[in-house]
Amino acid sequence: MPMLLIDNSNTRTKFAIASEKGELTSWRTIVPSAELTPESLQQALKDSPPFHKVVICSVVPKLREMMARELQGYPTHLISSESSLPISINYPKPSQIGADRLANAVAAHALVGAPSIIIDFGTAVTFDVIDTTPAYIGGVIAPGLASLSDYLSRKTALLPHIELHEPQSAIGKSTEDAMQIGAVIGYRGLIREILKEISSEMSTKATIAATGGDAALIASKMPEISKVLPNLTLEGISLIGLQN
Repeated sequence: MPMLLIDNSNTRTKFAIASEKGELTSWRTIVPSAELTPESLQQALKDSPPFHKVVICSVVPKLREMMARELQGYPTHLISSESSLPISINYPKPSQIGADRLANAVAAHALVGAPSIIIDFGTAVTFDVIDTTPAYIGGVIAPGLASLSDYLSRKTALLPHIELHEPQSAIGKSTEDAMQIGAVIGYRGLIREILKEISSEMSTKATIAATGGDAALIASKMPEISKVLPNLTLEGISLIGLQN
């Protein structure tokens, strides 16, 4: 039976429909998480295709509870470390793993195999590691690219807000150019160093995949990242929904 998939992050909440076989359909809609209310939820779903089950992947407890309450007329699964998963968890406190990170790990195992490292470029950038077992074994959380660039414009009097894109040179000829270089090229350095340290602790070379809003930009000049998977989290939510 078709499923409503909900990917609720701190910034945006994505809604999608998956077929009874778990395949993502073309229907999507997005609501800024700060604007998500019972009313905006109903409005977002007004034109959705029929669905018979709901799978919620949320990192915002209040919004997770609100959505579960508003959709209580449908069988609903809330993704957590207690969900039935196709991979195991080898982590001291599984309840601390974000639902989105579990969804990413499940999808990465299905799409790129194990061992693998998944980088999710969101409000924060997260690295999640799957070993050969396959098991989720941990990861890294760092500030997201937008968070770092926005911080400069908010905390300084003369630095503007910038829209991120690939710098044309490593030597800036304007304030905006200099900020682009620091953000994009500098951020790749952060990603490379974290990947280097993670890889040094793994016994087998891992496939590295990326997802999230800034994934394509940062991965474009990082051959270490073999795949950019824009729908990775939704794919994982769907797979978990099928198993639960």
